Amino acid sequence: MEWKWYQEIGSYMEKARPLLEKREDLYSLFLGVLGQIEQGRYKTFFLGLAEDGQGVAALALITPPHPLQLIVLREAPGVELVAAAEFREAGIAVPGVIGDKATADSFASAWGGPVEVAMDQGLYRIDAVQKKLPKSTGSWRVANRLDAPLLVEWYQLFAEDTGIGNPSQEEAEEKIADFISRKEVFLWEDEGRVVSCMKKARPSKHGITVSFVFTPKELRKKGYARTLVAEVTEELLNEYEFAMLYTDLSNGTSNKIYREIGYEQIANPVHLKLAQLEGE
Repeated sequence: MEWKWYQEIGSYMEKARPLLEKREDLYSLFLGVLGQIEQGRYKTFFLGLAEDGQGVAALALITPPHPLQLIVLREAPGVELVAAAEFREAGIAVPGVIGDKATADSFASAWGGPVEVAMDQGLYRIDAVQKKLPKSTGSWRVANRLDAPLLVEWYQLFAEDTGIGNPSQEEAEEKIADFISRKEVFLWEDEGRVVSCMKKARPSKHGITVSFVFTPKELRKKGYARTLVAEVTEELLNEYEFAMLYTDLSNGTSNKIYREIGYEQIANPVHLKLAQLEGE
């Protein structure tokens, strides 16, 4: 088993894309982040793969400070051990790993030290929105620069709610400004008040991902998020064959809402937080 590092995204994509697009829905996160690297949206990234006589066995990418994404494409005993050793030898800090449970567990074991389940996830796909869904009052629109202060606040609350991080004010402002400039954020507005948001992200050849679905606590249980996600998803499906989203399986309410819209769970990936050695 040989490990190869790639510094140039084009060369890596030549190897990875045909393999990933065989299951474009299942590998949508990996494909989407590769696309963002191509667009120059990440200044720091590390790309690697494991290869043997049968071809590519595993793909890995990390965009610090985000967790490692590791995909094992076929039965390849010991490939997680090889990946862990290579990241250690390269001195690359790996704060966590995202992948199917068997792969993530094997990598975490090879990495060593305490492991914490950050999120037990549901990966959902939709090809058509359910008809005759109850609709909340209001309508959706694309966010603009005037919405930025509210969305910065919501982005920080969303990160707190989901446990995905603790972005500073500056980080949140940069993220929201970027999302708005790319026309990626959608809002639900009721009687002139913005009450819920969501965004599209990481387009691939046939699919698009839905993320950053948020309604402040005082406005929940009014159907705003469900209606927003349903209507914008239907709009996105005019351009893409399918849409994807990740959920926290411990949040029964959000999972129920997405199933009502027509999203169906196709996988159960896990995000594990890993111990760091001194100096990392």
